[in-house]
Amino acid sequence: MAEQGTTSRVALVTGGASGIGREISTALAADGRRVAVADINREGAEATAASITAAGGEAIAITMDITSATSVLDGCGQVRDQLGEIDILVNVAGWDRFMKFVDTDEDFWEQIIDLNFKGVLRTCHATVPGMIERGWGRIVNIASDAARVGSSLEAVYSGAKGATVSFSKTLAREVARRGVTVNVVCPGPTDTPLLGEIVGSNDDSERVIGAMAGAVAMKRLGQPEEIAPAVVYFCSEGAGFTTGQTLSVSGGLTMAG
Repeated sequence: MAEQGTTSRVALVTGGASGIGREISTALAADGRRVAVADINREGAEATAASITAAGGEAIAITMDITSATSVLDGCGQVRDQLGEIDILVNVAGWDRFMKFVDTDEDFWEQIIDLNFKGVLRTCHATVPGMIERGWGRIVNIASDAARVGSSLEAVYSGAKGATVSFSKTLAREVARRGVTVNVVCPGPTDTPLLGEIVGSNDDSERVIGAMAGAVAMKRLGQPEEIAPAVVYFCSEGAGFTTGQTLSVSGGLTMAG
């Protein structure tokens, strides 16, 4: 098992195969972290890990389905065996489909909540005890500005992300004296493969994308690499007095006082 050190802490990033997760994995590796790129898409996770390794970092790919407690526990075990104890957890994995709430059903609700909220519960439950025991940990949960202001056609997703924000604040209080911080990053509309998939299923995709960009003060979509620096800060050694915070990286879509 690899030795632990403050400059080579192990980071587990879910949803690391593409988009925001890929950029966060890359940025953490550039910051000296050893990164476990976890995703249900094994091929994509391997590509991200290979890219990090080619750039001189250290990364492995882990197949993980965050809707399965068994898969999460098995994946975390693989990380510990190959890299060491998990010091940093970044929950990026998520999914949605644009639908009016009245057109959804309970199967859809369960799918959205299981992936976007309960997945966070599973990974935190699997990693937080070890962080507490060692007296150091960083958790960053990726939510969405949809959790803060709502988002048309994303009622259930917005609710699940809102739950993630509230859960993160409560967990932050519970572990604050144990050297573990918990923070949230809320991206605004971001140009990712997932957004393309979601909007692509809508008959009026161009108008939807235009409306998203128009709601942002900067009048454009964000880029995945613009989300990663906020996560790197929350995961840093110097962020030890920052916990329970929700930071929007959204081009001014929301502005909190």
